[in-house]
Amino acid sequence: MNNLSYQISNINFLLQSGQQENSLAERIDQSFGGIVEKMAEFLFFPIANIPVIVWVLMLGAIFFTIYHKFINFRGFKHSLDVVKGKYDDPNHPGEISHFQALTSALSATVGLGNIAGVAVAVGVGGPGAVFWMIILGLFGMTSKFHECTLAQFYRKVDKDGTVHGGPMYYLSLGLKERGLGSLGKILAIVFAVFCIGGSFGGGNMFQANQTFEAMSGVIPSIADSPWIFGFFMAFLVGLVIIGGIKRIGKVTEKIIPFMCSLYLSAGLIVLIRNSDQVMPALNLIFTQAFNPDAAYGGLIGVMVQGIRRAVFSNEAGIGSAAIAHSAAKTDQPVREGIVGMIGPFIDTVVICTMTALILIVSGVYNVEGLEGVSMTKAAFESTFSWFPAVLSVCVFFFAYSTMISWSYYGEKAWAYLFGMSSKTTLVYRLIFLAFVVLGTVMKLGNVLDFSDLMILSMAFPNIIGGILLAPKVKTALSEYWSQLMAGKFKVYK
Repeated sequence: MNNLSYQISNINFLLQSGQQENSLAERIDQSFGGIVEKMAEFLFFPIANIPVIVWVLMLGAIFFTIYHKFINFRGFKHSLDVVKGKYDDPNHPGEISHFQALTSALSATVGLGNIAGVAVAVGVGGPGAVFWMIILGLFGMTSKFHECTLAQFYRKVDKDGTVHGGPMYYLSLGLKERGLGSLGKILAIVFAVFCIGGSFGGGNMFQANQTFEAMSGVIPSIADSPWIFGFFMAFLVGLVIIGGIKRIGKVTEKIIPFMCSLYLSAGLIVLIRNSDQVMPALNLIFTQAFNPDAAYGGLIGVMVQGIRRAVFSNEAGIGSAAIAHSAAKTDQPVREGIVGMIGPFIDTVVICTMTALILIVSGVYNVEGLEGVSMTKAAFESTFSWFPAVLSVCVFFFAYSTMISWSYYGEKAWAYLFGMSSKTTLVYRLIFLAFVVLGTVMKLGNVLDFSDLMILSMAFPNIIGGILLAPKVKTALSEYWSQLMAGKFKVYK
């Protein structure tokens, strides 16, 4: 998750405002602050020194992994075959290919969390936190498998081929099948409200704001023109989101491979230049993962930092990616779930680990006063002075792709609550574009933190419903795997 990875870590600082507020704007901001504080108290209430939201997402990932007999490992090779189009039938119902569904979902998760969030984990929890990021990334693969499979089971396809899917639908329709219709409806509405709020804040305003900050550092002439930059970004976003998921899929299938390749290539250059430090860095990651004297309160502290950053980065268990994967062309729900599980692997195991190694081999994680994106920037700058410019380009593409994917997530949640007509859809898209502009000129403060907390809150209805619907996925997986082993699926490539 692109901004949660370090915004939440600073929430206590953001809430420390005891000054008397007089203006209407200040009173509204103060009211938001109170709501944020209450939500933060609940989400991060410690049970055995681990925040409740971390328990929910961590235990959910472990449960799904064991329940589905480690499909994240035994199905990995098959998932690569599916993504390559081996089983793509153009006549299957849906709007986008398996690969486009994966890149659409990845565009929302691969982003600033991979750059800044990892820096927070390493800076606060030490190198050992990276080990726990990787572990939860691997377990999170099964959470993604589970929710993306359910999204395919309960999606709705209009006569014109438009797909509506995601947790809103499998919570309401799936639990209704189990005689829990009222509970399902409540969970679906709660999820949709959280999703809309998160799309405007974490999936939009923060991305626009950070893009402006990054680009104004490279192009100083735009620093005094945030409105102009905001309208420019809104125009770029509008070009894509007005076309819906089909256009989003076409754009992300080009942007995601490009920006991941650019970032990983730049990272590899840093590692090659510091090749003698790579093995010691890996050694630090594994030895400090279990070091009781490690930073931030010992072993539990290191685990919590790694787990929180992994969850915030890859969104496994949040349910957002299921909305994109519901639109994939397939007649096999399990197959799309197997595609979805690659997301956390790419996001956390590959890209986040790369960032962590860069921070460690460069030594910047030990430098006082550096945190978040500034730490990552310093790590790149330690190799070549002009490397921060490459990082700024990565930030631009990461943020842009996040905005277009989160617009789709919010739009589907909006349509669930207010109807699927073209008018209601247009209203949401216009509001979303307005928030792009606002994001470049506003100090986000409590409003953004409130939105971020809404994204985290999406996990509660999603995990609860996912566990209740687990038997359906288990049966479907067993049948699918038997057919796969028997070679009954037609191959197209």
